[in-house]
Amino acid sequence: MSIDLPLESMSAIEKLKVIESIWASFETPPEAPEWHREVLAERKRRLESGETTVSSWEQAKKRFNDLGNDN
Repeated sequence: MSIDLPLESMSAIEKLKVIESIWASFETPPEAPEWHREVLAERKRRLESGETTVSSWEQAKKRFNDLGNDN
């Protein structure tokens, strides 16, 4: 099935409404695949063991922006 939407001329609000309509059409949300649950479980384990840490969004943005300043 092919559906053509005028995405180029749609506003962000209109696009979000289309996404919401599609999501609402599911009787039950699709279940995450097993590999995805495994990845999340491993990340949770590493976080809880102290093997890894998290950053605030501001810290992550700063690190990303600093990468471009190494030239």
